[in-house]
Amino acid sequence: MTDFSNVMVQGYRRDNGHIGVRNHVLILPLDDISNAACEAVANNIKGTLAIPHAYGRLQFGEDLEVHFRTLIGTGSNANVAAVVVIGIEPEWTQRVVDGIAETGKPVSGLSIEQNGDLKTIMDASHIAKQYVHYATELQREDCPLCELWISTKCGESDTTTGLGSCPAVGNMYDKLLPIGITGFFGETSEITGAEHICKHRAINEEVGERWYKMWKAYQDDVIFAHQTDDLSDSQPTKGNILGGLTTIEEKALGNLEKIGRTSRYIDILGPAEKPQSGAGLYFMDSSSAAAECVTLMAAGGAVIHTFPTGQGNVIGNPIVPVIKITANPRTIRTMSEHVDVDVSGILRRETTIDEAGDQLIDMIIRTANGRNTAAEALGHREFSMTKLYRSA
Repeated sequence: MTDFSNVMVQGYRRDNGHIGVRNHVLILPLDDISNAACEAVANNIKGTLAIPHAYGRLQFGEDLEVHFRTLIGTGSNANVAAVVVIGIEPEWTQRVVDGIAETGKPVSGLSIEQNGDLKTIMDASHIAKQYVHYATELQREDCPLCELWISTKCGESDTTTGLGSCPAVGNMYDKLLPIGITGFFGETSEITGAEHICKHRAINEEVGERWYKMWKAYQDDVIFAHQTDDLSDSQPTKGNILGGLTTIEEKALGNLEKIGRTSRYIDILGPAEKPQSGAGLYFMDSSSAAAECVTLMAAGGAVIHTFPTGQGNVIGNPIVPVIKITANPRTIRTMSEHVDVDVSGILRRETTIDEAGDQLIDMIIRTANGRNTAAEALGHREFSMTKLYRSA
């Protein structure tokens, strides 16, 4: 087995010690009605990135807390060099600014009330320009591969996903978690049917019981509380069924292949929550919807996302490179522009899962060193805030 413990990548070492593999200057809206101002600033100042989203007004309780965690986590992600936050009013805007400022990176907040769009855009543009100068003088440096934070979820799964691309990700985790990386997996509803297996993949009984309590609460308080008949139109999806997955149980068993044979998760995270227990594998309570899940894991701190797909999912993210892996020969043939790692050789018995894991690790290293993923090159910047319930 290849020893990856001394492998270095070219990353950006942030003030808080975390390693980024991208160097974005974000123009981040607090709320939906600040999107236009943020997009105007990004249009004015080249080298900046606006991330419009749909929410941020009249949210309350845990729904509001998830909103703040997601925005603060997005701005705090190590792939981000500096942030301008724009909101309609100052108090909530400042809360996001203060949360991001804890990382030590440059961050400023502006509010539109009592200023209007035009003045806010002008002031924010001046700040953003200075942040671009700052960010573009930062240099990549040698950083240990073992310090990267790497997340995973699968999408448009089919029979090849559980047989090939998900096991390739699992093999990667089996090799890199022991040397010190931090990993994320999730998709709470998609564990249904394999919950007994996932519970026993915890590091100990206490963590397993907490995981099961979280999974059961999602089943009882979300799925069963709001179902019309069952989940057959959503889990498995129509694409999953076309790909040969007839039940959620089949899909769940394939999903869990992403954590390999030896890896065990050490703690449970809420949506967009950052790990506090040190390096290791974490389960994040998250939607199985691709854009939502990747957004939450990026807010939790993941700087690279590995995405097994069967039928072909095109998801990307504004701040985190999403590496696509597929074992489906048809997807390679019809959607090759979306694929970063072709592991279809597993199904032809030309490639072992161990070799596929090494292929994925090689692509992680190349991505960390600056290679754009297929999703980045094609302009996929899907960003979706998680909404727990109706606003007030």
